[in-house]
Amino acid sequence: MKTIQKLVVIVLVLLFYFKEGRAQEFYVDAINGLDSNDGSPDNPFKSIPQSVKVANELTGSGDILIRVMPGYYVLEDKTSINPVRIFNDTSRFIIEAFYNPDEEGWSPQQMPVIQSISANNSTTFFNHAVGILVASEHVSLRGLKFLGNANPLVKYYYPITKEDKDLRDLEVSQCMFIGDKEASRIQGGVWAHGMNNEVKNCVFYECRNAILFFDNVAGFKISKSIIMESYESAFWFGPDDVDFEFSNNIVANNNNVIVGRSANLKYSSFFKESVIVNNNSIVGYWSGEKGEIVNIENPDIQFKNVIDKGFIEVYKNEEDNFKANHLHLIQNSLGSVYKAGLFKK
Repeated sequence: MKTIQKLVVIVLVLLFYFKEGRAQEFYVDAINGLDSNDGSPDNPFKSIPQSVKVANELTGSGDILIRVMPGYYVLEDKTSINPVRIFNDTSRFIIEAFYNPDEEGWSPQQMPVIQSISANNSTTFFNHAVGILVASEHVSLRGLKFLGNANPLVKYYYPITKEDKDLRDLEVSQCMFIGDKEASRIQGGVWAHGMNNEVKNCVFYECRNAILFFDNVAGFKISKSIIMESYESAFWFGPDDVDFEFSNNIVANNNNVIVGRSANLKYSSFFKESVIVNNNSIVGYWSGEKGEIVNIENPDIQFKNVIDKGFIEVYKNEEDNFKANHLHLIQNSLGSVYKAGLFKK
């Protein structure tokens, strides 16, 4: 009898462990899914907001993984990642493309395309529109393509935002941010506060600004990314001289490279092993008095092994189908050694 009781206890403990500790997955398919489904592989959700809504309500522990099939996904309002579950250094809330750019035979057509048509949906600091609002620690967004907001009433649109400076650890990897300043603008690709934010293996093209890291942003990392044609600035950084890592990036053909908050801007960490060429200005600051960005002639920033002369060329969409290396450096281009872009292999 005692043996049977022990076995029952062991089974119950194991059931509790697997229920609480395993990763929970949901699937999204814009073509074949329904939001009334349960999000399983055979019965995927149709929209990203529905998948996030269900995931936000999960208790327990372990990873939450939302896998997004190829397709066109429209955001009619902001989607808030605000889960009940508490994540830590060994568990994450992940939204990722079903097909990874490093898989054999991958093509850009397999990237989920996310576009907002929302009106302004946030009044934090000023009126603007947000695509995905990250309101949790330990969040990863991987393999997604973000287009600009097509709502003509929206002046400022940010596809990914983290507003709370006390939340740390946002990872954005293998994503594309493609704006069109005449039709569907991106004010800033990634706008995030808080420590230990990371952007890696991403492509930013014709966003007004690519990456904005402002308050309490010690430990941020930007690596192996391509930032081109930003018509205001590639980067906006906060006033504090924090530790960060910046390496293996291609920064070309932008109006400004770095904009800070004051003329006394100083960053002690190195901008290193990168190509920074053909930009109108390297460093500036926002002058509230003048209402414009003012160039800083001798900024107190550190460059190490940075290529600052030459031209960058990328593959454009000049054929019927996107090339696998669309908006990546042409073969043997300046900076090819840094292997910046979507592909980690």
